[in-house]
Amino acid sequence: MAIVEFKNVTRVYTSGDHELRALDGVDLSLEEGKFIVVLGPSGAGKSTLLNLLGGLDSPTGGTILVNGQDISHYSRDELADYRAGTVGFVFQFYNLIPTLTVYENVALVKQISKDGLSAHEMIEQVGLADHLTQFPAQLSGGEQQRVSIAWALAKNPRILLCDEPTGALDSLTGVMVLKLLLSMARDYGKTIVIVTHNQNIARMADVVVRVKNGRIVSCENQDAPLSAEEVDW
Repeated sequence: MAIVEFKNVTRVYTSGDHELRALDGVDLSLEEGKFIVVLGPSGAGKSTLLNLLGGLDSPTGGTILVNGQDISHYSRDELADYRAGTVGFVFQFYNLIPTLTVYENVALVKQISKDGLSAHEMIEQVGLADHLTQFPAQLSGGEQQRVSIAWALAKNPRILLCDEPTGALDSLTGVMVLKLLLSMARDYGKTIVIVTHNQNIARMADVVVRVKNGRIVSCENQDAPLSAEEVDW
């Protein structure tokens, strides 16, 4: 069942007389509970696609349906509610509050999500139960990334959007993070969408979407995706 549908979606940015078509007539359908990787060169439109799906931006034209709801013309307040209730975000840089502990960072979710899950349980899920009282500066990069994933999961989103989530990590820690994200799709039915330049991550995907010059070049299902351990990093 499709949880996301883009129908002839465009996003045009203008500056004076200059016009940039970041997305140009995109049609895309994504099924729920899949591990999806979006590939493409810099400037291809990957991040714009993610921002539109995440309700951080609105399309210039076309329709975006999420769980059957048209979010294309949502007001600012409606988009805020959508972001709070439907999507979670994991970025390359961790966006943690340095003056709060691991637990306090994740527990903040309760202030924005009425269906939020237990901060303690989500921290335990990412393997950081022994770090509850530590501050971000006391953690490694991989541990900080796992805190940001715990924060995103504590929102209890149906869709988790990840922008280069392993870009700042060493390969060993990156594999650990990817295993966790893969588990969210395989074991918990979350729809995971990862934007990346890393071709290796695509080998783990159920669906690989390739973007170039603001258009979808291909959208392919993979019958036998690899696990994180099977990929040659």
